[in-house]
Amino acid sequence: MTTLLPYGRRATLLEAPDDAQTLALHRAVVAAALPGVLEAVPAARTVLVTFVDEASRAAAQERLRTLAPVDGDEVAGRLVEVPTRYDGPDLDDVARLTGLSRAEVVAAHTGVECTVGFVGFAPGFAYLRGVDERLHVPRRDAARTAVPPGAVALAGGLTAVYPRSSPGGWQLIGSTDLVLWDLDREEPALLRAGDRVRFVEVS
Repeated sequence: MTTLLPYGRRATLLEAPDDAQTLALHRAVVAAALPGVLEAVPAARTVLVTFVDEASRAAAQERLRTLAPVDGDEVAGRLVEVPTRYDGPDLDDVARLTGLSRAEVVAAHTGVECTVGFVGFAPGFAYLRGVDERLHVPRRDAARTAVPPGAVALAGGLTAVYPRSSPGGWQLIGSTDLVLWDLDREEPALLRAGDRVRFVEVS
């Protein structure tokens, strides 16, 4: 049974049992198509569900509490390929931390299909789960004041692409010309929760 937490008058916060279940819980909310739901937004361990009014929120509580998570194999997200040059300034550090060669780091990063767990920190910044366990590395001891847009990075068990210039403490292993955030697009954010992502090495 899902834990429900009040979040103002017109929203409820659903708490997943672990981070691996967050997307499955988000899929369940979307699939339920409950009346009055405006939006369901996944985060690291929670899903925020907002409603049009208090009555809709009250009517949906019991249904939300008993939702069965929807497995990702049943609802596969879009596949987005990210052409990546493995030229990041921290690639050697990641190789040292993992005991792998540079080529092995690249092979491990391109050898899996990741999933967008949630989007946050900056517009279009997608947190990707499913990284090869050998690449689970800590953040840098000191964050950079400016990371360039398109930087491909690792931290913990996650990988990401910086959509715009911003401070950041992740390990930078590569770069891409793919535009992650563009206000001129119908959907400015290229990646959304549930999308599948594969990094493809280019020269």
